Amino acid sequence: MANREALRELQARLAKRLQTAQTEGMSVSWLAVKSGGQHFLLPLGRSGEIVPFAAVQGVPYTKAWFNGVINVRGSLVGVVDLAGFIAADQGQVAKPSLITQETSAVTLNNALEVNCALRVDSLAGLRGSDAFASSVAPAEGAPPYFGPRFTDAQGVQWQSLDLRVLAQHPSFLNIAA
Repeated sequence: MANREALRELQARLAKRLQTAQTEGMSVSWLAVKSGGQHFLLPLGRSGEIVPFAAVQGVPYTKAWFNGVINVRGSLVGVVDLAGFIAADQGQVAKPSLITQETSAVTLNNALEVNCALRVDSLAGLRGSDAFASSVAPAEGAPPYFGPRFTDAQGVQWQSLDLRVLAQHPSFLNIAA
């Protein structure tokens, strides 16, 4: 119960910081998340709501990385395991991640016209470009939805994702098994 309260408090703080960033023009560019042991940066302009990962209804005959659908404010939203999709798209087998109380779903912005959320293992806060010591272009052969890779002051590497490109990627749109 205490973990659930802590998660709600974290989500409330992130929502408040996001609102403050939008109204005060702070230089926050990304929502930092962890998924499958990797660190990702989701652009705020293309991200939507953060919702608790709860009561997902499975959908038969779909790929393993498609977790099912959830109800978000009266709309059915497909849920994609972010790390699982990326692994499958690169021809790898993803290790199944445990669903914990920190597991969340981050919806894609309505402007992308894809009713989808990305399942992430945990939220790591908001980041601006000043949070990183260096960046490099995506590696040759990287998926087209990979943006620059950033390294923070602690040496942790964060892979940025272009959610617009991801939302249009043929593999992402094909959930049928």
